[in-house]
Amino acid sequence: MSPSHDSVSVAVIGGGPAGLMAAEALVRRGVRVDVYDAMPSVGRKFLMAGKGGMNITHAEPLTPFLGRYGARREQIAPLLGAFGPDALRAWLTELGVSTFVGSSGRVFPTDMKAAPMLRAWLHRLKETGVRFHMRHKWTGWDSDAQSPGTPKHVLRFTTTGDDGEHHVTADAVVFALGGGSWPRLGSDAAWVPLMQARGVSIAPLLPSNCGFDADWSVYFRERFAGQPVKPVAISAIDIDKKVHYRKGEFISTETGIEGSLVYALSSVIRDRLLADGEVVIHLDLAPAHSAERVADEVTRPRGSRSMSTHLHGRLGISGVKAGLLRECLSKEAFADTHILAHAIKALPLRLTRARPIDEAISSAGGIPFEALDAHLMLQQIPGAFCAGEMLDWEAPTGGYLLTACFASGLVAGQGAADYVRAPASTPE
Repeated sequence: MSPSHDSVSVAVIGGGPAGLMAAEALVRRGVRVDVYDAMPSVGRKFLMAGKGGMNITHAEPLTPFLGRYGARREQIAPLLGAFGPDALRAWLTELGVSTFVGSSGRVFPTDMKAAPMLRAWLHRLKETGVRFHMRHKWTGWDSDAQSPGTPKHVLRFTTTGDDGEHHVTADAVVFALGGGSWPRLGSDAAWVPLMQARGVSIAPLLPSNCGFDADWSVYFRERFAGQPVKPVAISAIDIDKKVHYRKGEFISTETGIEGSLVYALSSVIRDRLLADGEVVIHLDLAPAHSAERVADEVTRPRGSRSMSTHLHGRLGISGVKAGLLRECLSKEAFADTHILAHAIKALPLRLTRARPIDEAISSAGGIPFEALDAHLMLQQIPGAFCAGEMLDWEAPTGGYLLTACFASGLVAGQGAADYVRAPASTPE
């Protein structure tokens, strides 16, 4: 059976927040838009991320907000200049979604849910003429069908059902295919070799906002897996020997540690693991107390009380925190009050591996900004724009990931609109 063939103005490939925002930017500029996604419905990872409460952005000032993007701050800044956290909240209000700022500065929809927001957004997109094509997996460009010298893109899709293969000719295309995390929801990184075949450089995809293995003993794993460790602080040294210190909480898992505090330092820990094979972080199990206070309490005479009872009564250290001390210290070290006091404020924990990328909340790596122009168009492939997590950047959880996905989608969509509406050059 020969493949079916359509002709569209701009094809948006990927139905996550970046792709949908690109579609909105395009249709608002009067461009005909078709959205293609390999899954049966759009926004699956977006909906999954919102199950625990839809953290859409963050209310902190722009300077520290930009600092969350680390080495890519300079490249993310103009994107947020076009559509930053305040603009995102205003856009949500326009969509009929009210928001509030939580105690941590995180911004949520009033109902805390992702599904109503996505339904309202999709309704508006469809009302303005955006067409959606589900179960369409992009498999590359059709070089055989590409006319020599044409600026158009002949895109190849495989489809489920009786359709088989489908070809689409587009004046421009916006790729918003995600990174390598959560492949069962569509972000399977199958686009990487397709882009590389066209000469696009790709930074290796790595887990971000991920957990790490600590190789617990059987006793600790069986006794404390799944328990939160709070309040606590982590200090970690990056590959440039800079110390990073964060307070918060994390979860002790069967294999190691994960949770918001770990995610905030995941890039530092991951890069050290890549460089050195293992990394030692330090836990402050009593972040509310000074080292002097801890030393005074640990060395205070305790009479007939056990050290465990003493630590619980004087410093509130019990349960999983006490378990961590015994897991990471020898019996002799635990019995030495000076060593123990120091360990409470700086307990060394050896981490051996990052968890696999398909378990990570997000991924780092992808298409470098150096391969793109200011409108996020690939310099190697005119008329091909990229947005979202397939670009080479990362950020911690807290609304930073979604904000940059929305912003990059808007910029790529506007760039594609300008591209297809620009007057064709005439030969001299």
